[in-house]
Amino acid sequence: MNRPTLWMEPPSEPDTVESLSRRVAKLERINAALMAHVERTMDQQGGAYSLFQTAIMLEGRVRARTEELTALMHSLERSNEALQGAKEEAETANRSKTRFLAAASHDLLQPLNAARLSLSALTDLAAGPEAQTIARQVERGLETIEDLIKALIDISKLDAGVVRPVVKPVRLSDLVAGIEASFRPFAERKELRLVTRCDDLGVETDGVLMQRILQNLVSNAIRYTERGGVLIAARRRGPKLCRIDVVDTGRGIPEHERALVFEEFYRGTREGEDGGVGLGLGLSIVQRMASTLGHTVALESRTGHGTRVSLTLPVAAGRPDVQPRLAPLATTLTGARVLVIENDASTAEALQRLLRNWDAEVRTFADLAGVVTALGEGLGRPDVMVIDYHLDHGACGFDVVDYLRRNKGWVTPVILTTADHSADIERHARSHGAELVHKPIKPAQLRSLLAYMLA
Repeated sequence: MNRPTLWMEPPSEPDTVESLSRRVAKLERINAALMAHVERTMDQQGGAYSLFQTAIMLEGRVRARTEELTALMHSLERSNEALQGAKEEAETANRSKTRFLAAASHDLLQPLNAARLSLSALTDLAAGPEAQTIARQVERGLETIEDLIKALIDISKLDAGVVRPVVKPVRLSDLVAGIEASFRPFAERKELRLVTRCDDLGVETDGVLMQRILQNLVSNAIRYTERGGVLIAARRRGPKLCRIDVVDTGRGIPEHERALVFEEFYRGTREGEDGGVGLGLGLSIVQRMASTLGHTVALESRTGHGTRVSLTLPVAAGRPDVQPRLAPLATTLTGARVLVIENDASTAEALQRLLRNWDAEVRTFADLAGVVTALGEGLGRPDVMVIDYHLDHGACGFDVVDYLRRNKGWVTPVILTTADHSADIERHARSHGAELVHKPIKPAQLRSLLAYMLA
């Protein structure tokens, strides 16, 4: 009997080389995919870590730089505070210095003023050529002291910035003519020629400061010139500018000294032969004043041939006002009633003596109280008043003027005397219609002004 045949699954594919190769290839692909995934994962983790480390490093640097900048800012703030404090301290010192010099100038010039007035009276009385010569020598010495005091005050005020120029059209020919008239006697004494050539034009400047500039330039030129002369030339340079030259035929300035001549108290290698003592302040004041006005200064020189100092400034757009000149009048002032208000006893005495020598009737008082008392005793109306601006205890000479105008109706001509050159006092004088005379008073100027006001 035949036995039944059992059902069996077909046998698997035999492990042939080909099948094994396919299985190996499949595993390799799987392995390669897994390795690629792992590498990608590692790269991503590694990049994030690297970025994290970089961020931490940059944060540290930023923090360090921020702390450094903050420290520098605090240091800068402290420096700024210190600089501001130093600036305020310097400005306070400058203001104090200016106030001191204003007061000192008054106190220094008061005895000088009295001495010059007394000397003038003495000169009128002195007999003989020898006495006149001594009087002139004393007067020149007083003038030198006056120049030094005024120069030092000018420099201090310019450095402190308290000089406020009043720029307006100025007639240049009048200014140059006044300088020529003032310095011609000094030039002639040294047998020097003083020549002027000036175009008829107006310039934009401060007339008072420009006058001081030219005075210093011409004075320097005459002082350091032994032969030849000095030329003052002013002419237009283009449509908007004018140049003023002060040219001398003096010794000249060596090249190594040209940068130094504008410094204070620099007087060159030797003095002039006129016996004068140069203060070494002239060109320093010129530089400061020109800078204040916005004018330029230039210097050219040849040793042994001479020097030229040039000043360039703008031409005025409009026509300058013509200033009337006071013609000096010869008079003895006989019978003129003069009321003098002066708190300095020596100056009051010298002024009284001088006016009486001119044959005037003089009453002197130290303050308003003295005038009020004299009014009660029958003081009559004067023809002219000569008053000092600064009186004792902070009083002002115009207090007397205002009192007499208000209570007596006296509109009397007034000459205001003061050693203070401030613009406020000039405005105060103009508002009262007073003529301003700066101390030390020049007797010839006072006499001419009195004669003019009484004519």
